[in-house]
Amino acid sequence: MTEGSVTVALRAARRVDIDTGRVHSPAVIVVEDNLIAAVDPPQLPEGAEVIDLGDVTLLPGLMDMEINLLIGGPDNPSGLPNAMHGVQDDPVYRTLRATLNARTTLHAGFTTVRNLGLMVKTGGYLLDVDLGRAIDQGWVEGPRIVGAGHAITPTGGHLDPTMFQRLAPHIMPLSVEEGRANGVPQVRECVRYQIKYGAGVIKISASGGVMSHGTVAGAQQYSDEELEAIVDEAHRAGIPVAAHAHGDAGIRACIRAGVDCIEHGSLASDDTIAMMVENGTFLVPTSYLSEGLDVSKAAPALQKKAAEVFPQARETLRKAIKAGVKIACGTDAPAVPHGDNAKELWALVDRGMTPVEALRAATVTSAELIGVDDRGRLEPGLLADIIAVPGDPTDDITVLEDVRFVMKDGRIAKQV
Repeated sequence: MTEGSVTVALRAARRVDIDTGRVHSPAVIVVEDNLIAAVDPPQLPEGAEVIDLGDVTLLPGLMDMEINLLIGGPDNPSGLPNAMHGVQDDPVYRTLRATLNARTTLHAGFTTVRNLGLMVKTGGYLLDVDLGRAIDQGWVEGPRIVGAGHAITPTGGHLDPTMFQRLAPHIMPLSVEEGRANGVPQVRECVRYQIKYGAGVIKISASGGVMSHGTVAGAQQYSDEELEAIVDEAHRAGIPVAAHAHGDAGIRACIRAGVDCIEHGSLASDDTIAMMVENGTFLVPTSYLSEGLDVSKAAPALQKKAAEVFPQARETLRKAIKAGVKIACGTDAPAVPHGDNAKELWALVDRGMTPVEALRAATVTSAELIGVDDRGRLEPGLLADIIAVPGDPTDDITVLEDVRFVMKDGRIAKQV
C-alpha cells in the first residue's frame, strides 16, 4: 500500500474466474486506487476499507461492442432509428442525451463500450469521442468509450440517416467529414478525418440493413476497391475497422479486405463462417435484436425484412459458435433499449454458448477485440472494473440483468 493511496476490500459470497469458469466461494478482492491489488489474499491490508456485499457474485465489468449512446434513451424508448433526430437535434442536445444513456449503460454493469455511431449531422464533431473524454476526466458517469466518430457509408447506404425515414433531397445535406463518402478518394479522406479527431475504430456500412428503406439487407454496398482503401487507411494508423454487414457477399468482401470485425453477420454462409475462423475475423452478432427490437411500429416493408432476416441470423450464430468464430458481445443499443444490454448474453446462450462462454464474449474476447489486456478478468494489476450480481451467472445467465454493484476504475458507481 503506497502513501496516499486508497485501499478497499470487497467481500462477497462468490467470484467467477473468467478463464477457468470456476466459481470461488467466498471471495475477497482488494482494490488499491484504480487497480485490483489482490484476489482472495490470506489477510487484508492494514487500514483497508471493507465493503461486505453479501450474497452476490463478483465479475469483471462487462463490455458492449456495438452501441450508440447518442440516440435512443428517454425520448425514443422504442429504439427504432429516427431520422428526425438528424434534423431536430443539435450537437449539444444530442450529447446531453448521451450522458443519460452512458450512465444507464454503466449502471447495467457495462464498463467499456465501442460506440459505433450512425452518420449524423454534427458539423463534423465526433461527439462520442468527446463524450469519452468527459467520462475519462470524471465530468460525467459512463463506461470507457472506444468511439468511431461518424459511421462511413455511401450515398443511400444503410447508415445514411435519410434512409431510415424517406426524406426528400437536400433536407439533410451531409459532408465527407460527417461520414457520407463515395469512391476511393472520398473514403480515404473520410477515414483520415475520423482518425484525426480521435476515432479509436472505423465503422463502415458494407451491406444493406433491416431498418432502412431502399436497402436490401444482403446487398454489398461498398465496392471491393473502396473497402480495401478504407482498411488500408485505418490499419496504417493502427486503427481497426468494424463493418455493418448482413449479406454474405459483403461479409466476404470485408474479410478479403482485412476488416477486423463484422457487425451482425446475419446471412453468412458456411463457407464465409469458415473464412472468418481462418482469418481470425471477429463477429459481433447483436443477436437479441431478434427478440428485443420492437418493429411493430416500423413500416410494413421493414417488418417484412426483419421477419426474413432475424430467423436466419439466429441460425447463422449457432453455426458460428460451433465453428469457433471469435464472438464478442454487442447489443446495437438503442435498438435494444439502453440498460437492457445483458439480454444479449441470454441470446448468446440461447443460440448455443454456455453461460461461461457468453461471459467471455462480454469480457476477455471483447477486450481482445479492442486490443487491450488491462481489463476483462479479476486479476491483480488489472483495472478495478468489478460488478456484482445475485445468484450464479455460470448457471443462470439472466442474473446479469440484476446488477447490484458497479465499480469502475476503482470508484463505486452503483451499490444497491
